[in-house]
Amino acid sequence: MGGKKKLGLKQMERQQGKENEAKEAKEKKEGKKAGPPKERKTTVNVIPPDAKNDKIVAEIKKMPVLTPYSVSTKYNVRVSAAKQFLAQLEQNGAVELVSSSHNVKVYKPCA
Repeated sequence: MGGKKKLGLKQMERQQGKENEAKEAKEKKEGKKAGPPKERKTTVNVIPPDAKNDKIVAEIKKMPVLTPYSVSTKYNVRVSAAKQFLAQLEQNGAVELVSSSHNVKVYKPCA
């Protein structure tokens, strides 16, 4: 039962020091190898698309179901901006609310 005892602060500090030294020695020994190229993070817009733009509204009406996540991925905006955008579309009458919970609101385009 008992298992291994918890190390004291001084012992833990020594152990971390040894691990860091071993890691540095290993990196020195191997040299700096080039790993795979790192992916660049894409920037996400904060400003939602214009809810009065006919082209965007036409694209939205083609989608069978609208959620904040689906709009945010399609237009590369934050989820909060997509929520605002969908609320504007609902006020304009382009979409209607189908279901709502405390997490997600689901909309469908009006015909």
